[in-house]
Amino acid sequence: MGMDNNKCGRDRLKHRGPDWSGLYQHGDCYLAHQRLAVIDPASGDQPLYSEDKKIVVTVNGEIYNHEALRQLLPNHKFHTGSDCDVIAHLYEEFGENFVDMLDGMFSFVLLDTRDNSFLAARDAFGITSLYIGWGLDGSVWISSELKALNDECEHFETFPPGHLYSSKSGGLRRWYNPPWFSESIPSTPYDPLVLRRAFENAVIKRLMTDVPFGVLLSGGLDSSLVASVTSRYLAGTKAAKQWGAQLHSFCVGLEGSPDLKAGKEVADYLGTVHHEFHFTVQDGIDAIEEVIYHVETYDVTTIRASTPMFLMSRKIKSLGVKMVLSGEGSDEIFGGYLYFHKAPNKEEFHRENCRKLKALHQYDCLRANKATSAWGLEARVPFLDKEFVDVAMSIDPEWKMIKPDQGRIEKWVIRRAFDDEENPYLPKHILYRQKEQFSDGVGYSWIDGLKAHAEQNNSATLTVPGGPSVACSTATAVEWDASWSKNLDPSGRAATGVHNSAYEKLVANGNLTSKNMDSVPKMNGVSTPELTIRS
Repeated sequence: MGMDNNKCGRDRLKHRGPDWSGLYQHGDCYLAHQRLAVIDPASGDQPLYSEDKKIVVTVNGEIYNHEALRQLLPNHKFHTGSDCDVIAHLYEEFGENFVDMLDGMFSFVLLDTRDNSFLAARDAFGITSLYIGWGLDGSVWISSELKALNDECEHFETFPPGHLYSSKSGGLRRWYNPPWFSESIPSTPYDPLVLRRAFENAVIKRLMTDVPFGVLLSGGLDSSLVASVTSRYLAGTKAAKQWGAQLHSFCVGLEGSPDLKAGKEVADYLGTVHHEFHFTVQDGIDAIEEVIYHVETYDVTTIRASTPMFLMSRKIKSLGVKMVLSGEGSDEIFGGYLYFHKAPNKEEFHRENCRKLKALHQYDCLRANKATSAWGLEARVPFLDKEFVDVAMSIDPEWKMIKPDQGRIEKWVIRRAFDDEENPYLPKHILYRQKEQFSDGVGYSWIDGLKAHAEQNNSATLTVPGGPSVACSTATAVEWDASWSKNLDPSGRAATGVHNSAYEKLVANGNLTSKNMDSVPKMNGVSTPELTIRS
């Protein structure tokens, strides 16, 4: 890896890890790390080492099964209580094939000073961000964000999720090979209790923390289930003994938005300490340039959703919270986006699930990781637990198909799994609330106002990558409904005939109009930001 002492780019990543800085040099190899201390804040500074310090590791992420892995290494002595301390020792014991043993979210680089070889790997779904680049001098550069690479690399690209890079072979190979990856159609019968328990286990293992934490609670199905399960099982955890058993929840939205109303209702039902953050359309517009800098994409939907999450994360961190649980991944696994109503058959439904999961690192994972990391906040996503995904993606997709005539709306299988009459997890109408994409749920006028602003400042649209999409679909799924080709908008309201507040009409040339667009104020001036907090 080519890094020199003054140009390693770590200063550009200090926002991700404000708690400590680490730098290690061996010959012409450098490892630099910015630490956000969540597990073992006192002694878990990085880089981490093997006993003889011949193996050196820098890691971003959490290894949830680290205690079980330590039991597999009885002859090894660990220097810290950090969950990531197991990585160097696993490499000593099992070589490069240990990565699949890790249960968690992670990006890491491991240097073996015995032969000057190195290994880099990224978690199964790309929950943590990672990039790889090559310098003109043949050097290899790896970083959590692009901004640390762009001065030194002739070429750089996204490090693919579920892959590892070995300097010994000089290339990438996929270590994550689940059955669903082939997109073959599964046939396991739906068992709601099996699905419920798998998700509960996914949430419980993510309650591993040595710092204050909370849950993001929009009042939609996914975040509400995360909050409900967390609230139900928190009391018996080490985290509760250290920080108390009352859960803190956080929601963001424009004044009067659907998410603020639903989030408060769920918080009241669960008895959480609820924190409500308000922003204005102008606040969001003022933040967009900074959001793009941190999130490192021009994808329209990602920026729309990242902006309120970015604003909320700043306020959450100001309260002393360093970790939150979030609901990303459910829509990809269960077909939650409203365009799935038009899936022609279970085979296409499942293949679209697979396509969405494989691309998640470019969209929701990227947003959840970078919009929070911009302020030194960590987001954990239980829906993307490897074991849970294996269970959910093995279900015969006929059960996931949306069939209104049978009372089966989007994500029916996960809703039904938590529909417990005797010991309810959520109010019935929340459990069966229609899907709202995050950028819609924070307030419809956020997207409408953003469009109005973009129409006056549209030169940047030429740089936006991507293909046709309706309500966050892939390009392939656009073909499910002929009318969608005239309505290419990633908002859930573009799913006309499905969303309860869908765009009312399409003009002849395919541009969207909605009944409230004419009333959206033009964003020519710059106002003072008005982000307020209510607890």
